[in-house]
Amino acid sequence: MTQTVDTSPQEPSAVDRPAPSGRPARRRLASFLEAYALLVMLVVIALFFTFWPETSSTFPTAANMRILVASQAVIGVIAIGALLPLLVQEFDLSVGAVAGVSAIFVAAYLSDDGSVLVGVLLAVAIGLVVGTINALLVTRAHVSGVITTLGMSTILAGVILQRTGGLALSSDIPAALTSFGTGLLAGVPFIFVTLIVIAGIVYFVLAHTSFGRAIYAVGSNSEAAKLVGLRTDLIRGIALVAGSTLCAVAGLLYVARAGGASPNVGINFTLPALAAAFLSAAAVRPGRFNVWGTIIAIFFLAVLNNGLNLAGMPRYVNDYVNGGALIIGVALAAALYRRRTT
Repeated sequence: MTQTVDTSPQEPSAVDRPAPSGRPARRRLASFLEAYALLVMLVVIALFFTFWPETSSTFPTAANMRILVASQAVIGVIAIGALLPLLVQEFDLSVGAVAGVSAIFVAAYLSDDGSVLVGVLLAVAIGLVVGTINALLVTRAHVSGVITTLGMSTILAGVILQRTGGLALSSDIPAALTSFGTGLLAGVPFIFVTLIVIAGIVYFVLAHTSFGRAIYAVGSNSEAAKLVGLRTDLIRGIALVAGSTLCAVAGLLYVARAGGASPNVGINFTLPALAAAFLSAAAVRPGRFNVWGTIIAIFFLAVLNNGLNLAGMPRYVNDYVNGGALIIGVALAAALYRRRTT
């Protein structure tokens, strides 16, 4: 019996499909809320911190909004980097470490009067090398993606420690790069605009190209995709390489934003990026990991953490929030996927 696979780039969500005649209005409302509940919660939380006496004088200010959106650009790019392997049913736990090692080596190079252009190429090269190693181990040696990327994350942590001796690198970063990281475009941080541009490019590739259709096909049913002629191992490998490269670019953006690099930067990025990638399955296209759902999830977590920080909550509360979001995101993704496929 011939097996077929759906290779359409984007299955319309429930809110996009025309409702059958007689379908109750509450069903349409429920479908809409399922797709955009996280966005509604983001708005509600933002309004709460706007009017809560503890944060009303600091949260809704223009300065805080600029800091909030600019500070999430790096995590946002890393989250998109984590999203790509998830689309082909692979897990990359090295996303934060790749960003960290990229930031360290780029900062070290630029501190020695290096060229910004070469620094950009260095970041891309680091991402390509690490991603290729991960891809080969997963697709050729058939090592579990979780084990491969967890081991790679540990190795990269050792590389960072050896290169830095545990000390931050924060001197003589070219003004051309730091100006980009802290500059504004019509009042909006350049670095935030960069995140939106990257998200738009990735969305376009996934939703409007044959390669995007192939990624969705492999993620939906790898065996069926193989039967219709798709090179599933190659597609999985490209997703891992592309994700790693995005994370390395995020490391470069971190240097531009911070004017240096800390040896602990990767550790701080991994959990919120993964949490946002998983939470994306609960927004825009329920049951499917997606780019704009990832962006919404990033800023949902950012607004929540920012408001708690401004209220003077202990640092460990943010860890509870991010860890809980990761658990909830995985649970929602699994539940919505089962609902969509049954």
